[in-house]
Amino acid sequence: MTSTRAFSSVDECLTALARGAGTFDEPDVDGLAHSLQCGAILRTEHPADLELAVAGLLHDIADAVTPDDHRDHDRRGADFVRPLLGDRVAHLVGAHVLAKRYLVRTDPAYQSELSDRSVETLVLQGGVLDDAEIRALDRDPDLVSILALRRADERAKVPGARVAGIDSWRDALATLARA
Repeated sequence: MTSTRAFSSVDECLTALARGAGTFDEPDVDGLAHSLQCGAILRTEHPADLELAVAGLLHDIADAVTPDDHRDHDRRGADFVRPLLGDRVAHLVGAHVLAKRYLVRTDPAYQSELSDRSVETLVLQGGVLDDAEIRALDRDPDLVSILALRRADERAKVPGARVAGIDSWRDALATLARA
């Protein structure tokens, strides 16, 4: 995929994800390793929620597609996956930055869990949510899953972590892919 259009096949999605190898947002874990770790955490902790696990795998897909442009990567990532994987996966992908901003405001211990890079990007992503934004996210029926993805995102930054490879996700993506 050379453009920034939505994915039309599982192969195209996996090819884009693979481009995260060697692309670093965090200093010690490349984008592909981070994505695989995040997906694996959610697959293990929420085995009955395939959409959540796939959203964890693909939450930073925009960074793999356009590694030099981290702006609005959550929303752009949602746009990449929506036609292929559906509205819920896209919603979860698109909410992972909002969830960080929410947790920093609502969970006093959460900010201490953030990597240095996450603290840095928090400022660029708008900082903590205001009261109206908190209330709006509190009304989201998928808030529990959104926050689970965000917490997994922060934990998925372990250099050298051993998780299943990219090919292990092909069937999961195919299951969710629209016909």
